[in-house]
Amino acid sequence: MNRKLLTFGTLLVAALPYAAQAQGTIRGAEEGAAAGGRAAGPLGAIVGGTVGAATGTVGGILGFEDRPRFREYVVREHRPSYRYSDDVRIGTVLPERGVRFYSVPSEYHVRPGYRYTIVNERPVIVEPRSRRIVEIIE
Repeated sequence: MNRKLLTFGTLLVAALPYAAQAQGTIRGAEEGAAAGGRAAGPLGAIVGGTVGAATGTVGGILGFEDRPRFREYVVREHRPSYRYSDDVRIGTVLPERGVRFYSVPSEYHVRPGYRYTIVNERPVIVEPRSRRIVEIIE
């Protein structure tokens, strides 16, 4: 028990520096609780929600509640998909040519400067200057 508490405390303390910069504490808590609940049931949801709130949404550009609506928006827009030969994952840098980026409507609360595109039939949020995938919308 003490070891688990110590591990959790260490994790929480390590995450606190991110809390000062987090813009989405509530969103982070929701996402952390959902992930923790899936992984370890009610106790996992409590721990995940706490850590998620502390770290905010570092790496999460699109809000938890906006994802389903945004996915529906992308389907309605029916943009062409770019075919990428490697795995599509966060951190992947897309090629300079052949990829088209689209503006994310303001109703989805994405920070300014980010765009979306479709890669291998999956919507992704991209930082357009670096062409780096920062979020995959499942």
